[in-house]
Amino acid sequence: MLTLEDWTAIALTLKLASLTTFILLLIATPLAWHLAQTQGWWKAPLNALVALPLVLPPTVLGFYLLVVLGPKGWVGQSMQALGLETLPFSFTGLLVASVLYSLPFVVQPIQAAFSSLDRRLLEAALTLRAHPLDAFFTVALPLSKQGFLTAIVLGFAHTVGEFGVVLMIGGNISGETRVVSVQLYNHVEAMNYQAAHSLAALLVLFAFSVLLGLYYLNRGK
Repeated sequence: MLTLEDWTAIALTLKLASLTTFILLLIATPLAWHLAQTQGWWKAPLNALVALPLVLPPTVLGFYLLVVLGPKGWVGQSMQALGLETLPFSFTGLLVASVLYSLPFVVQPIQAAFSSLDRRLLEAALTLRAHPLDAFFTVALPLSKQGFLTAIVLGFAHTVGEFGVVLMIGGNISGETRVVSVQLYNHVEAMNYQAAHSLAALLVLFAFSVLLGLYYLNRGK
């Protein structure tokens, strides 16, 4: 049986995942387009930098974000100089961490979709005097719909399942930074296994639904 605190954590998690996915689409689309089109020497280092959260322990990323965004970090000191609150242990800090941690899960599917485009279609649009931006919105984006759908699903699902990085940068503040994974950890720590089972089963069902949806989505290509 889910408690009021469980539902609060679920609502906060859905809010975080929705905002993270929206921001990531704004960031990832031009970045993925650049990575798909460029052939410069910087492509490999940039690809590695984007993919770093895939192999980096989340606590490492959370630790460095805590250092940089904290009162003694250069971002934290700059914010304090402007009269602003620092980001650690706030929802905004949680959002920044989630955007960075889920970046490759959104960039890579879109980049793969852009890379598989038939360049002749874009060239045909340009020969018809279409502006490059028009060609991007009328040709590249519609043809990359599958990649965008995959990116949205993966970005949202990955944010829902975060634990290490959100605990490091957000802490465990009810209604502010306590997401579902942290709430599950609280139940286990309190040895309240019945409540833990309820949340864990919900996350397993969510993960299975995401994978099943992706399977059918990709099967329909």
